[in-house]
Amino acid sequence: MSILRLAIVTAFLAIASLGAESPAEQKVLEAIKSPDLSIVHLWAPWCSNCQAELKSGGWLKMVKDNPQVKFYFVSVWNDGGDGRAMLNKFQIADQPNVMVVADPGPRHGDGKIKQFAGMPFSWIPTTWIYKGGDLRYALNYGEVRFPLLQQFLEDSKSEWSHKGEPKLPE
Repeated sequence: MSILRLAIVTAFLAIASLGAESPAEQKVLEAIKSPDLSIVHLWAPWCSNCQAELKSGGWLKMVKDNPQVKFYFVSVWNDGGDGRAMLNKFQIADQPNVMVVADPGPRHGDGKIKQFAGMPFSWIPTTWIYKGGDLRYALNYGEVRFPLLQQFLEDSKSEWSHKGEPKLPE
């Protein structure tokens, strides 16, 4: 009977460890709880779409034009590398409102992560905007258009609610 219990406990621990958050994910989950706006940008230095965003200067302009926004550049599918060297090349990594983190997961195969901070993703770059822990916008597929991202930031600053509005007829 105790061998069976040991096997069951071992199986539960294995399942629990599969859902464990990486240190990068833990940092981001804690940070996005802030009442301020946060942008989580999943990227990798080898990704041509991610490189194009950096080369355009759009990310540096966004970071500098929005000093009150916290930017989290999360390198994924990069075998644990954080991509800081590339972000330094484009003068992003050392900005005061930027945090650079790396998911330790592998780049290839079935083991690569397919979700981060409780959100699924299947493509990089992926960019999410949070306020007070709430996801406001998700750009889940491809390069960001920076004027659109700026508009999403502006829209996310507002406090809105549907409280007090009439209900739809049933």
